[in-house]
Amino acid sequence: MASRANHLVLLGCGLLCTAALLCTQMIGSCAAQGGASQPPASVAAVPGPAAVSNFPVASDARLAGDARQTRFILDLDKPVQFRAFALADPYRMVVDLPQVTFNLPAGIGLGGRGLVKAFRYGLVMPGGSRIVFDLTGPAKIAKSYILEAANGQPPRLVLEFEQVDRTAFVQSLAPESRPELRPAIAEANAAAAQPDSSTAAQPPQAPDKRPVIVIDPGHGGVDNGTQAGGGDFMEKNLVLAFGLALRDRIEKSGKYRVVMTRTDDSFIPLADRVKIARNEAAALFVSIHADALPRGEGDAQGATIYTLSDKASDSEAQRLADAENKSDAIGGVNLIDEPTEVADILIDLVQRETKTFSNRFARILMSEMKNTVRMHKHPLKSAGFRVLKAPDVPSVLVELGYVSNKGDLEHLVSENWRNRTVGSMAQAIDAFLAKRLATAGPAK
Repeated sequence: MASRANHLVLLGCGLLCTAALLCTQMIGSCAAQGGASQPPASVAAVPGPAAVSNFPVASDARLAGDARQTRFILDLDKPVQFRAFALADPYRMVVDLPQVTFNLPAGIGLGGRGLVKAFRYGLVMPGGSRIVFDLTGPAKIAKSYILEAANGQPPRLVLEFEQVDRTAFVQSLAPESRPELRPAIAEANAAAAQPDSSTAAQPPQAPDKRPVIVIDPGHGGVDNGTQAGGGDFMEKNLVLAFGLALRDRIEKSGKYRVVMTRTDDSFIPLADRVKIARNEAAALFVSIHADALPRGEGDAQGATIYTLSDKASDSEAQRLADAENKSDAIGGVNLIDEPTEVADILIDLVQRETKTFSNRFARILMSEMKNTVRMHKHPLKSAGFRVLKAPDVPSVLVELGYVSNKGDLEHLVSENWRNRTVGSMAQAIDAFLAKRLATAGPAK
């Protein structure tokens, strides 16, 4: 009996040690993924890139200097390689890094100093992060270097900005200094699409002929979108959680195939979002956003549904379109060589049938949503949103509410509200496609 008791004691101690070790690992993993760029506790957690323990971690950032010379310092846990390049109109400086876990204080980067008006950071593609600096005027990086850890200080990335004139700034914009994001994304996607040896020999599957619905959670990665609570509530996280919930609800019916433009905290250029819808021959494209009124411009509340038009329905629609169309500039994408199919498509080239279908779906969506969701006093609007410019895909942009409004923000972070809203949107999608397929055959 004594021997058996001793055995049980030793076994119990072993189990306790194992549990303690697992808890320590879980706590460490959670801490490593914290920071300003993560959704608040009240928002459903959204998937991010696969956690890798050896990603560099950025723990703090700061600016110093004046309007002639400004220094940026980023604290890291290990040295990293980086490259920097300038973009014009507006003046920006972009720094590309390997994938970094940003554990920076909430709200950092919203304000600036000296030559830097503000800066933002985040994942820009699998394996790559980006910091984008909005400049007060033309400037160059006079010096850039990595400081090794020393005297109790961590490794640091240091950028020294220096004021220059417009001519000198433009001369720095050599083609090799303006790398395009789009090819890098295409290469990453192509690599991910390569079949491994275990699947290459499998017989081809029958094509999925179900109508395709593309759900587009706005912003992402380095582009946070609107914010509230000093950066605690970011549009990119709120709309991704909503988009994933909408996907799950639609897929439950089994009648449609859903394609997401993003499923994690990644930056996707506007042109690529349009291409996804066109390449999938989508029957419907739904872009999800959350608005915010600029400070001092009063208050607004409720959901709004937007369609494409060459002339904005009102000044608020124009303001929103202007803000949403700046997403690529925010993400550090060079707009000089924007593909013609996106940059030069005018409303008269958008098929009349597509515009009619977009407006029809917007009305059906409003009719369903108003039963469960607080709508804006003018719930149907239109403007020249670049992300809606697929000429052959009915498209709408849904602003779920205003993060600048306390009541709307409470709804946006509520799982109960999200489930109700997702349900009404799924019903609208089903009603629209059922009628369209019955009268027009398979949707494009």
